[in-house]
Amino acid sequence: MKSIRIFLLIALLSTITLVNFIAALHGYRASMQEAERLFDRQIAATALLLAAIPIDQTAPQVIEENDLQAFQVWSADGQLLMRSDNAPATPIGDAQEGFSEQNFSGFRWRVYSRPSANGRSIRVAERVDLRFRLADEVVLQSVMPILIGLPVAGLLIWLVIGHGLASLKKLADELRHKRAEDLAPLTLAAPPEELLPLVRSTNALLERLQASFDRERRFSADAAHELRTPIAAIQVHADNLARQLQNSAVATPGSLQQLQDSIARMAHLVEQMLNLFRMTPEHYPARFESIDLHRLARDVIAELYPAFARREQEIELLGNTAYIDGDQFALVLLLQNLLNNACKYTPQGGRIAVDVQRQGDAVVLQVQDSGPGIPQEERERVFERFYRVGGDRHESRVPGCGLGLSIVHHIAELHHAQVVLGPSSLGDAQAPGLAVAVHFPVPKSVERGIKYEKVADENLVS
Repeated sequence: MKSIRIFLLIALLSTITLVNFIAALHGYRASMQEAERLFDRQIAATALLLAAIPIDQTAPQVIEENDLQAFQVWSADGQLLMRSDNAPATPIGDAQEGFSEQNFSGFRWRVYSRPSANGRSIRVAERVDLRFRLADEVVLQSVMPILIGLPVAGLLIWLVIGHGLASLKKLADELRHKRAEDLAPLTLAAPPEELLPLVRSTNALLERLQASFDRERRFSADAAHELRTPIAAIQVHADNLARQLQNSAVATPGSLQQLQDSIARMAHLVEQMLNLFRMTPEHYPARFESIDLHRLARDVIAELYPAFARREQEIELLGNTAYIDGDQFALVLLLQNLLNNACKYTPQGGRIAVDVQRQGDAVVLQVQDSGPGIPQEERERVFERFYRVGGDRHESRVPGCGLGLSIVHHIAELHHAQVVLGPSSLGDAQAPGLAVAVHFPVPKSVERGIKYEKVADENLVS
């Protein structure tokens, strides 16, 4: 069953058709019986009328009659006194009063015999086939409106069922338009009783999912908060130990450097987990304002420039002024993650380009690098938390936690933006590079300003 509406329409129409058929069959039989009685009374009245007509007994009279009826009038001594032109000269039926069926003139006839008071025998016959034809016409005229009414009933049933299923359509629309992170209960106004169990079950499921996600987020945030202090203490002790070894002119063991790298990696992981929790769209208290994305990118590049300088990387900023409505803290975090990823995965002496351009109805921030890139089949999965291409054995051997692009994706959702991954124009056959483009919607105030400028220009030209 693909459609409840079609199923109900077929079921109801079939039921109506079956009931009407049974009623019509019963009505047909009853109507035919009533028609038989009416026709019998009609030929009996004709016989009574013939009995009252005075007849000359010298010679039989032949009366012109229609094809429906035939009659004979016989005297008491068996002499034919009168007949219709379609009746034979021989007696049709017997002289006893009553109805019978006889064959003559090539047809089946319903014959009524009636003796009169003067001893005559009146016999009136009516063709059976014509009687049935007339009765069928009467019955069909009564049945035809029912047959014509079936399509009309089907249309009305279709509309009524559609109206009855409107609440189900509203429920489906509300579920379809829910965002992935929206676990609020359904707010269907005055749902019918049949939908209440479904609405309650769905709301209960959403409530359980919300509670589960809340527990997961609280655990991640609490764990990250609790780990920051001991990690910071370990890092301080490791740095102090390295400084003491340097002051004592003792060679610093390689294991100490590995310890410091692991501590830095763990501190980065904890910080990224906290950032991921903060940037969840339903929890982050965003404060949107008009921001020049090009200028913000310039400031973040200047802040991170020492990292690029250490790796002798060339970074350039392209584009021009482009305003969007956004949260400055979130956008700085987005730029930092994109640029840190580009810095880490771009080899020594590589190139990085940041471009901010207005493209149609969007402001596009694009960060390109000349690193190893991401294969086409992996580009959807890199937005998952803790997912890294190749796992911990990434061919670039760059340490990471797999949260950077997840944070970027959350911040993009917060700004109703789209993140698109593709090949970089800075790459080559060995290192195709990666281009991350974030498409931000143009603020309405900017759109109105552009339209106003276009209208003003047209007025000046005209």
